[in-house]
Amino acid sequence: MIKFFRNSYLIQYVLIVLLVLALWIPSFITGNVDVTWRSPVTPLYNFVANSLDFWPPAMLIFAMLLMGFEAVFFNFILAANQIIGMVHTIGAVVFLLLMNLLPVQTTFYPFLISSAFLLMFIHTLFAIYQSPRPELYLLNAGFYLSFATMCWFPSLVLAVWGIVALSIIHKGSLRLHFIPFIGLLLPYFFYFGVRFLTGDLMSVLQGYADYFSGFRLTVESFSLLRLIVLGFLLLVSLMPLMMPLNYSFEKSVAVRVKITMTVVLLFIGVFLLFVGGDPMHSGVLFLALSILFSYDLAYLDRLKWSNITFIALILAVLASHYVPLFL
Repeated sequence: MIKFFRNSYLIQYVLIVLLVLALWIPSFITGNVDVTWRSPVTPLYNFVANSLDFWPPAMLIFAMLLMGFEAVFFNFILAANQIIGMVHTIGAVVFLLLMNLLPVQTTFYPFLISSAFLLMFIHTLFAIYQSPRPELYLLNAGFYLSFATMCWFPSLVLAVWGIVALSIIHKGSLRLHFIPFIGLLLPYFFYFGVRFLTGDLMSVLQGYADYFSGFRLTVESFSLLRLIVLGFLLLVSLMPLMMPLNYSFEKSVAVRVKITMTVVLLFIGVFLLFVGGDPMHSGVLFLALSILFSYDLAYLDRLKWSNITFIALILAVLASHYVPLFL
């Protein structure tokens, strides 16, 4: 199974499409659409939600298509950064499995839209490592993160990851640190400007003030099942660090630097699980896990038990979506 997705066959893309459909069909059956995620601090998400709420299935169709696009784009990012082979499609499959672990994730929710911009943000920061003049990349990274926060505001924490990432890739001068913050603030400058012209700036600012005043870390939405799932995924993704002899890793310094950046992103993702709401919707952790898990599978030597585990993961994810339909 793993070796199959390490090669380039047309059937792979057919299977990816079928996997997307298989994961999302239960949501169409149950009408799994939650429209309560609108918030004063998510203007871009609100705009998309308001444009699609004329027909609830439209939200699910949009979300499913966006998920498929993100999976292909994620695979492209890994291949372009040499984290997986150029002909591999393992990244897309891993992304779909981890971003759709439970039925609660196969719906229209803020992080799903935010993750499209976060993937662009991650790809841009990865590209900075090999760029002699990173100023434009840094500005673009700020823009992408800004749009991500307008869909899912807690992604603002990834500004910290950007600062740490610049230090890891030795581009941590004070001047370079200011550039992404300019890109981060510019969309808000125009957004607040438009709100000022329409006369409702104060209500918008009050919405942000209320968000920060009510912000708290919580563990209310955790359950034993979710803790077991998250713990298993963390263990599997970090296994190469504990058992390096079972892996034939790419020796490129650039790849190793990007994996180090991803490990830092992983810990930030763990923190974001506690920002409130459903932890399965705090998907930064799943983005980081998808990168590490794809990297593991791309260079794994001994495939027998790994194939069994990978197939079991696919079946377990599908079961989590279909078994509730019969209960």
